[in-house]
Amino acid sequence: MPERTVFQSMSQRHVISLGPQANIWEAACLMTKANCGSVLILDAASALLGILTERDLMTRVLAKALDPQKTPVSEVMTRSPYCVAPEVRVADAVLIMIERGFRHLPIVGPGNKIMGVFSVRDALPREIGAAVSLAEFHEQVNDALG
Repeated sequence: MPERTVFQSMSQRHVISLGPQANIWEAACLMTKANCGSVLILDAASALLGILTERDLMTRVLAKALDPQKTPVSEVMTRSPYCVAPEVRVADAVLIMIERGFRHLPIVGPGNKIMGVFSVRDALPREIGAAVSLAEFHEQVNDALG
């Protein structure tokens, strides 16, 4: 069986996004309504500025007692997030997420067209296992090389 790509594996094909002037409360409501763990922050020309995730809401808003109705998403989003092309294999995407410590990867196609977000939830256990094995292998090689 051929390996799936991130685009083939996405559970949601529509892009969930807001402008940078939206507030945290609006973002949380949108994420809840869409049943997703992130929202992309786009400028007026639909260029990707950042991503706001559930983890960002917890660590950058709640833990700092910021007012969600007065705090713009642009203040707490992850700016210039790491992105992948739609043809990236799921196992490679999961490896990126393991090594870099995040759970969402925006998918950007030709012409910087935003195609969606790949979430670790979109990966099957088989692909997660393959990525973990590859991460362990990379760690062993790095240890051996000093």
